[in-house]
Amino acid sequence: MQGRRRKSSREAGEDPFVQSLVRDLLKELGEDPHREGLWQTPERVAKAFRYLTSGYGKDLSEILNGAIFTEEYDEMVLVKDIDIFSLCEHHLLPFFGKCHVAYIPKKKIIGLSKVVRLVEMYSRRLQVQERLTQQIAQTLKRAVQPRGVGVVIEAYHFCMMMRGVEKQSSKAVTSAMLGTFQTRPEIRNEFVQLIK
Repeated sequence: MQGRRRKSSREAGEDPFVQSLVRDLLKELGEDPHREGLWQTPERVAKAFRYLTSGYGKDLSEILNGAIFTEEYDEMVLVKDIDIFSLCEHHLLPFFGKCHVAYIPKKKIIGLSKVVRLVEMYSRRLQVQERLTQQIAQTLKRAVQPRGVGVVIEAYHFCMMMRGVEKQSSKAVTSAMLGTFQTRPEIRNEFVQLIK
């Protein structure tokens, strides 16, 4: 999908190739893509998928934008309840929920909004929740080289809610614990207590 993008089309908010695919899909489903209610659906779907996968076009250095600062602070920094919306790569159905990100600095801190933007960058891609959790943790570790990083994601998956097992209340929880979050149980416990 990424390889077929034409920059000028994307910038203009158009994508004839994706629109054509959506028209073909509507026909295969037994619909008439030319009827009034579906006339603009291919264009809308192309724009929606461009937005929902916009994380592929993001550059980490632009997101961080120099917002890493030297600071003598060595207690936990937590940004919790970050809303996430992503697409499951197995069925192209949404999953959504909350992400909690914590780290213990070692002379460097990162702007709090950059943590949110980092989560957003990775969630706006075709994903599985397990990989998303690890990507956020590993990237934060590389960016500020902290003593430890903890990431927990709690999410509802439409692929379980709308199809398959059809369990609307089931929530998936994933975690990534690096450094002191992995080696020191008291730090992990503090993190878990703070996000409850």
